[in-house]
Amino acid sequence: MAKISMLLVGVLLLGGWTGLLDAEYMKYKDPKQSVDTRVEDLVSRMTLEEKIGQMLQIERKYASADLVKKYFIGSVMSEGGSIPAPQASAETWINMVNEFQKGALSTRLGIPMFYGIDAVHGHSTIYKATIFPHNIGLGATRDPELVKRIGAATALEVRATGIQYAYAPCIAVCRDPRWGRCYESYSEDPKLVQVMTEIIPGLQGDIPDNLPKGVPFITGKEKVLACAKHYVGDGGTINGVDENNTVINRDELMKIHMPAYFNSISKGVATIMVSYSSWNGVKMHANHELITGFLKNTLHFKGFVISDFEGIDRITSPPHSNFTYSVEAGVSAGIDMFMNPKLYIEFINDLTMLVKNKHIPMSRIDDAVRRILWVKFMMGIFENPFADYSLAKYLGIQEHRNLAREAVRKSMVLVKNGESADKPLLPLPKKVPKILVAGSHADNLGYQCGGWTIEWQGVNGNNLLKGTTILNAVKNTVDPETKVVYKKNPDAEFVKSNGFSYAIVVVGEHPYAEMHGDNMNLTISDFGPETITNVCGAIKCVVIIISGRPLVIEPYVGIIDALVAGWLPGSEGQGVADVLYGEYGFTGKLPRTWFKSVDQLPMNVGDPHYDPLFPFGFGLSTQPTKGFYSA
Repeated sequence: MAKISMLLVGVLLLGGWTGLLDAEYMKYKDPKQSVDTRVEDLVSRMTLEEKIGQMLQIERKYASADLVKKYFIGSVMSEGGSIPAPQASAETWINMVNEFQKGALSTRLGIPMFYGIDAVHGHSTIYKATIFPHNIGLGATRDPELVKRIGAATALEVRATGIQYAYAPCIAVCRDPRWGRCYESYSEDPKLVQVMTEIIPGLQGDIPDNLPKGVPFITGKEKVLACAKHYVGDGGTINGVDENNTVINRDELMKIHMPAYFNSISKGVATIMVSYSSWNGVKMHANHELITGFLKNTLHFKGFVISDFEGIDRITSPPHSNFTYSVEAGVSAGIDMFMNPKLYIEFINDLTMLVKNKHIPMSRIDDAVRRILWVKFMMGIFENPFADYSLAKYLGIQEHRNLAREAVRKSMVLVKNGESADKPLLPLPKKVPKILVAGSHADNLGYQCGGWTIEWQGVNGNNLLKGTTILNAVKNTVDPETKVVYKKNPDAEFVKSNGFSYAIVVVGEHPYAEMHGDNMNLTISDFGPETITNVCGAIKCVVIIISGRPLVIEPYVGIIDALVAGWLPGSEGQGVADVLYGEYGFTGKLPRTWFKSVDQLPMNVGDPHYDPLFPFGFGLSTQPTKGFYSA
């Protein structure tokens, strides 16, 4: 009897251990399983609390490893300019991201989190990163292959800081330059914006031929999740007022603002961010027809839809006045992940109550979580959750700076060159006795880079950025015997009495981002007009406009010998000197119509009242003249 009992206990123990071993095998942890199998296995194991946590992205200032663990947070982010320490190194960023990751991995199911940041023209809020031209300048290059290479370089620098998700590209079609985000748009022309979606395979990797359309795709630890934004119509608001109402019929919405999303989805973009703006009075963050109906069901987008920063709060006016309603509207519309930087506990409580009271079906929650987890499995973060310190060396490397310099010279648009074609001013001679460089933007990296650089609204001066100002680029390029005199705003007498051979005037607008850049006047900042008048009224001059959009220049064109649209070139000002002095020819073409007067706005190519100062697509060319030294 004792022997039988012992045998029975042995069998039971063996069976118990076998059961435990079976429980230990979790399909979602097995990289040999398909992504679909892993997603379904993991979703089946999750509680409502764990699912809602995956739907949240919170700001680093309000996060910690313990908090990520406690609330099962799916993602952490930096708002514009939010950094772990002043002038933080790549290693400091990696340490922070890995610390949050430890919190995520210590949860019951060990679902890793990813970190998001605005890397909209390079890894642009990071100290010592390469700052590429803003999108409007890239639109002027007409070079999608260049933009793809910029995407790859940006991805590598983002990964150099341990971050896996970039809120780029902005594929807005800016229809009114008075909009404060116009420089984030490649063009007023939908076809040009479509072509520039080639940045997505640069950021994420090339999508394999055998992958179904609409499926998100990202390859390896040197690539990042991309984010097509802002869905949809953000560049078409009335008078260019940021976050406002786009009044347009469905056919026009589809023809102007939607096409680049078709391309983005076909290139495997992992995420799409919803716009703050409205379409015909309906807030996009609450638009079920366009998010679920069109984007998910018609276009078969399989990635996840993310809100903008506190985007659902702004469904109501004033913002956050009925947050429970906003949560219900946003989730029901089809948003999957919520950029809720600070008030995440309120979001968790409200969404839990809405699901438990059957105002939101569990199927909607499961759809959101499946999409987020699909992207996480695809990107390989379950197998490689921690940042790789060996990538830190790629931040701001010379190869990327050379690429940015190439982008700068290709983005410069020459719109006037001398009084006639047979008497051009450019390219400039390198060897002359003395030249004048003038203007508020000639020796200011912050102004040169614009908004979304180091801080959300950009910065002033040269202290926080590594790069080359246009003044220093000129000094680097001219003959050693040529004297370069810099004066920010010289008076006419100074210009006349100093025997300058010619002048380079660099003026424009101060940095700004989003609604802070909304501008109904579009005039040149500071003493720009005065500088142009004083200098160009006295000697031969080339004027370079550093701006995120066309500005009022028509009153001064007559006294300007040569005029260059320089956009917001970023950190590598040497690219400007490359074309001024004939190391390379001018090749850029206007990505936007240059108006005569703001009274004409909005005015885009193809409009019946089209009467520009310089039309869309215009741009003079010059030939390289290497060895061109004398006047």
